[in-house]
Amino acid sequence: MSPSVLIAGAGPAGLTLAIDLARRNVPVRIVDLAAEFPVGSRGDGIQPRTLEVFDDLGVLDAVHSAGAPPPAFRAYLDGRPAGEHRMSEIVEPSPATPYPNGWFLGQAQTEAILRERLAGLGVRVELGTALESFDHDSSGVTARLSTAHGTEIVETSYLVGADGGSSTVRRSLGIAFTGTTDESIRMLLGDIRADALDHDFGHWFATADSPMDGIGLSPLPGGAHFQFAAPLPGDTEPTLESLQRRLDRLTGEQRITLTDLTWATVWRPNIRLAERFRVGRVFLIGDAAQVHPPTGGQGMNTGIQDAYNLGWKLGAALDGEETLLDTYEPERRAVAARVLGISTELLGKLIDGAEDAMKRGADTDQLGITYRDPADPRRIAPGDRAPDAPLKNAAGQAVRLFDLFRGPHATLLCFGSAGYPPAGPGTRRYTVVRPGVPAGADELIDVDGHAYAAYDAVDGTRILVRPDGYLGTAPAP
Repeated sequence: MSPSVLIAGAGPAGLTLAIDLARRNVPVRIVDLAAEFPVGSRGDGIQPRTLEVFDDLGVLDAVHSAGAPPPAFRAYLDGRPAGEHRMSEIVEPSPATPYPNGWFLGQAQTEAILRERLAGLGVRVELGTALESFDHDSSGVTARLSTAHGTEIVETSYLVGADGGSSTVRRSLGIAFTGTTDESIRMLLGDIRADALDHDFGHWFATADSPMDGIGLSPLPGGAHFQFAAPLPGDTEPTLESLQRRLDRLTGEQRITLTDLTWATVWRPNIRLAERFRVGRVFLIGDAAQVHPPTGGQGMNTGIQDAYNLGWKLGAALDGEETLLDTYEPERRAVAARVLGISTELLGKLIDGAEDAMKRGADTDQLGITYRDPADPRRIAPGDRAPDAPLKNAAGQAVRLFDLFRGPHATLLCFGSAGYPPAGPGTRRYTVVRPGVPAGADELIDVDGHAYAAYDAVDGTRILVRPDGYLGTAPAP
């Protein structure tokens, strides 16, 4: 059977989209030109909003089990201890935000968890399968795949390029990838062992004269490796020996032996944004659409959000509601431009040696991403993230709004007992009553009034929550 959607690229963005489509029973294929699944920590920071997406997709427990909270960092100047710090302050969960802090897990492990979830839905990544070329028109896409068995022609309704910064899909569409690449700055990133260091902490080594120009080692969950980041000046070769020499210059008499370099890459500031995210039935997500510096931990997370935004809209289009696809590019490209600005500003602080270069705040957690009309003056409006809140059913069992949202459906929240009509196709309706009000069999009680408060609701308010957890426009009463 021909797929309704073909995804080129099996990184976090492509896998997220494939899961979201597969759980909607959309026939999907996901291919990747690599012969083996990639290793290495790469994007190891998972932002709070991405944790909410993973909750909905059914992988949050596995991610929490495999990963770890952000570590405190121990600083050393000229080889001597210089205190501890955190990149971001630990925030207590609230009724509206159950996962307010980031989480750390190597990208290879995150991808493995996503692949396992996808396999449970009956779809597997096809390795060693390259998208060679494609043709597209108003009726569909014809793709040519190169496999170990030769060329395969695939007819599909939609094609999604999740194939990275050098995207074949984007290049074939002739979409400009505007931005800059600074060849004068090189960083060596990778995974390494440093068994003399306490693996419960991150470590920063620098000199007192230049405290922000150093080497960082962040512990990777599930083993003894650290992810390191180190300047790579001039024509220095990216080797274990060159990294050891640089660390030795910073640690003085404190000898720290580095071993087992399992993955490494040379990174240059490459900050780019595609001029278009869609051409007809072909879409771009993730690094194919935007490339971020690693500062702020935004790249992988933004790609996952691209996929989460697009999945339900492709599902709706295949059910006949094609106009929703017109919202993908304006919603996500505006977000990408803003997030790139944050990442670029943080990179500038790091290069300049600013004292707050390593500090992270609410602007990087992606919980504030919104698609609202900027002219809308309301505190909460269509396009905003839908908050969580604790509820209980008539039997007294605890329920969260996020429990109601979980799944491929939209959710209609009806506040107050008012004999609401049934919801439309693809939407589940729930009635929420105030604390102390006896709940009927199909009603939920707002524990301590958090749901009413979060949504500025009164009895009679109706709130539509989109399948991706953002507020839609509720039907008229």
